[in-house]
Amino acid sequence: MADFSPREIVSELDRFIVGQKDAKRAVAIALRNRWRRQQLEGAMREEVLPKNILMIGPTGCGKTEIARRLAKLANAPFLKVEATKFTEVGYVGRDVEQIVRDLVEVAIVLVKEKRRKDVEAKAQLAAEERVLDALVGPAASPQTRDSFRKKLRAGELDDKEIEIEIAQSGPAVPMFELPNIQGASVSAFSLGDIFGKAFQGKAKRRKTLVRDAHGPLIAEESEKLIDQEESVREAIAEVENNGIVFIDEMDKICAREGRGGADVSREGVQRDLLPLIEGTTVATKHGPVKTDHVLFIASGAFHVAKPSDLLPELQGRLPIRVELASLDEEDFRRILTETEACLTKQYVALMGTEGVELEFAPSAVDAIARVAVQVNTSVENIGARRLQTVMERVLDEVSFAASDRSGEKVSIDGDYVEKHIGDLAKNRDLSRFIL
Repeated sequence: MADFSPREIVSELDRFIVGQKDAKRAVAIALRNRWRRQQLEGAMREEVLPKNILMIGPTGCGKTEIARRLAKLANAPFLKVEATKFTEVGYVGRDVEQIVRDLVEVAIVLVKEKRRKDVEAKAQLAAEERVLDALVGPAASPQTRDSFRKKLRAGELDDKEIEIEIAQSGPAVPMFELPNIQGASVSAFSLGDIFGKAFQGKAKRRKTLVRDAHGPLIAEESEKLIDQEESVREAIAEVENNGIVFIDEMDKICAREGRGGADVSREGVQRDLLPLIEGTTVATKHGPVKTDHVLFIASGAFHVAKPSDLLPELQGRLPIRVELASLDEEDFRRILTETEACLTKQYVALMGTEGVELEFAPSAVDAIARVAVQVNTSVENIGARRLQTVMERVLDEVSFAASDRSGEKVSIDGDYVEKHIGDLAKNRDLSRFIL
């Protein structure tokens, strides 16, 4: 778990996301509380439960982006899911316990990645020996091997073709998903899991260049050096203590008033989420996993439904409410210029690959932000995502002809923006379809 203070987490999120201070503070405190709990001992450590968060805000205001950036920052098992992808237990489809199973798989990848770095030096030496065996044979004298080893490390043998035995990565059979079976501990199997090693890919001799052999051989040797059972145990412990689940589109599973009959993917899913968020034990193919200390962050636009339309029990399990504000023209201006990978920098870099020097004047940024706000107001408010649509329309001509204009400098100003998009923004019927 990364040891960041709440202030450091917020400043890191500020590099990529404009505004939304309350949401940033909430996730920063939640993340720091994980670390604080780790410092406790004994019974108190078990008693301290995470305070789950419900983020409420219009589409395109930064909810998902906060989760995405938090995942990179947390250095902990993190999974983002859409609530609409799940169905009630007993119906064909994915049940919510699959969230925990997927989170365990994410954790195993993280733990193995960390352990691979620890054994990387040993794996490289073992891979080097296998390449030397292919080049000079296992019976070669130490002097010959040393001579070839020096050439190999100097890169002189990179283009030489060798024949080596490399295990095929991944199962040799496709994945099959079985429907949920009441009482079954795991709902999704691959045939490899069911039949063990029988279907797994066997080692296969193949010809390859020395430079291309290093990667697969190092990966194979690393896998041999890693204790698989210990990795799984560590991954499960990571999930139980540091796991974070971001559930998007929460408003889409609210039961709407006046709607009768069974609602498989709405209220039933909410009921299934209750024990998961409260804390339960989920059976996975790697063993049981407790969700008592997994942090759940739910989010939704809540345009049609309201947070109060969620089941009361579920509302109680999401005690921290954060409202994200709609973005205005000033926010759009900052999104276009201030964030670390802002759209203007992205387009300048893209056009630079064609030898075109693209330049955005402040008046162009103002005009793009103004048009985006106008269209959001008159058609449908999709937040910051509207900027991508507007930018594509503005730069359509430049992008198309960039390969023929290498070496040129193109300046985009307010007049250029108005000329290419002004009429579309003013015509509501046209902007409805084009912007």
